[in-house]
Amino acid sequence: MTTQQKAAIEQEIEDLKSNLTGDMFQDMEARDRIHNLEMQLKGIKPKDSHFDCIGCGS
Repeated sequence: MTTQQKAAIEQEIEDLKSNLTGDMFQDMEARDRIHNLEMQLKGIKPKDSHFDCIGCGS
């Protein structure tokens, strides 16, 4: 991942976080996207899985 890609992901995360309302149901889609972006940024995927997020269901 290039520095530019990393910066774009970090910016998208910040944009999504700034739009959170505090309502769990209303924020669910944004929080899911934030979770997926953070996992992509950190290079994390569930243990014993070649699919991102298949283990946690996100």
